[in-house]
Amino acid sequence: MARVRYGARTEAEIGAARTASSRLPDIWSTGVVAVWESDPDAVAAVLPPPLKLTGRPLVRVNISKVDLPGYPLGAGSFAVAAAHDGVEGWYPLVMPMTHERALIGGREVFGEPKKLGEVTVERDGLVVRAALARHGIEFVEVRGAVSGALPLPEPTQKTDFYFKFLPAVDGSGFDADPVLVHCVRNEKVRRLERITGDVVLRESMYDPVADLPVRELVGITLGEKTTDQKGRVVERVSGQALLPYIHQRYDDPQQILDGPPEGSV
Repeated sequence: MARVRYGARTEAEIGAARTASSRLPDIWSTGVVAVWESDPDAVAAVLPPPLKLTGRPLVRVNISKVDLPGYPLGAGSFAVAAAHDGVEGWYPLVMPMTHERALIGGREVFGEPKKLGEVTVERDGLVVRAALARHGIEFVEVRGAVSGALPLPEPTQKTDFYFKFLPAVDGSGFDADPVLVHCVRNEKVRRLERITGDVVLRESMYDPVADLPVRELVGITLGEKTTDQKGRVVERVSGQALLPYIHQRYDDPQQILDGPPEGSV
């Protein structure tokens, strides 16, 4: 009988897949990073417990093109500064990806708030433009011009915070208490330039980042970097406390309560 491809894989096949994923070479991305101070009350409002404000109400947007062999990827992240248990990092609100593969792995393994979207990173001479868009709305745009090279930073470690959960089958909350994930990234930079420009936030009912306005621009850079990442569950959190924030993950929060119609497949 011909192999049934939906059938179980052998231990050797599973092991080979794990080995291949653990031996990936450095993958370099080219991207724009903008950081600004926003309204502290607005930043506090989007942080689910037990995340807390840091000393500055910072917002960061990363917009990158990733050089995956034969599989170029656009990747973005819009995040606010947060702290948990003495660790400072970033809490992403939305992470647009241009391919399903990057979306599924991040959401299912780490609990990342990834969604399919459009990612633009363009350079024409000294002029740079980067943007994130979904549903035909370009909700973040960073634009400017290269104004000089910056010294390369030492390799650094950064932390992102994610909540991993499964909505309950009966629509009552969660199947089990959600978990808080610390995702630690080791980052190396091989090129870095300063951008003189601005950040434009546009109204979108799907990605309401305009609620986190640019009060004071900290800086914009264009760089080439590579990162690896490892995540770990640090604690279980109250489902009741997280439930008011669950809409951050979905374009239509009602969809987590929608079961398939009777008789559907």
